[in-house]
Amino acid sequence: MQTIPRLDQYSDFPPTYEAMEEPNGLLAVGGNLDPQRLLTAYRLGIFPWYDAPQPVLWWTPDPRSVLFPHELHQSRSLRKTLRGNGFWLGVDRAFADVIDACAELRGDGLGTWIDEDMKAAYCELHQMGYGHSIEVYLDAARQQLVGGLYGVALGRVFFGESMFSRETDASKVALVALVHILRRANFHMIDCQVESDHLNSLGARCISRLDFEARLAQTVDIETDSGIWRLPESCGELL
Repeated sequence: MQTIPRLDQYSDFPPTYEAMEEPNGLLAVGGNLDPQRLLTAYRLGIFPWYDAPQPVLWWTPDPRSVLFPHELHQSRSLRKTLRGNGFWLGVDRAFADVIDACAELRGDGLGTWIDEDMKAAYCELHQMGYGHSIEVYLDAARQQLVGGLYGVALGRVFFGESMFSRETDASKVALVALVHILRRANFHMIDCQVESDHLNSLGARCISRLDFEARLAQTVDIETDSGIWRLPESCGELL
């Protein structure tokens, strides 16, 4: 039986080829969510995902779900939503609120993996300039937050963490808004981590871990202007 390496606060990550096949991509257990450890993990294609009170679990699945910005698929109904111009947009205005919304109970009454330690860690990454959020509002005053997403940007890669929606298509509009930013800044890909029908419908696809890591190594350390994180006011302007 394969043994899962245990990390302490000083341990290096094991080579990603040692990740387990079942469950897919489990690489190590333990350590902490120190921002520098998180940044090191992302640069290697590793991310944390666990349910408290479990220790931190570190993953690098094979295959890996990614979305190349130029491959974003906008369905007819989504384009109709955008043309309707019913949502207002924000970027990095309410990072903590977006994480809180992503962590809320789902419709099945179950929670998510986003606990207080994870919220604190990603808010610190946001303060350091790595964590970013897209906000979707129902009003021009931007008081009613109805959708959004957050993740980590390194070089020309955006590592998506979670999204939420309180109105039809609100999370999809957030993704369109993110891609609007990333295309202008010549980002190479969005890491979607694990395949889902929802993301596949928007153009995500799976590539091998080796392919993902090769693309990551070529792009993760490219400097990116912090001024890219801006959006038009309303979703109709994304068309």
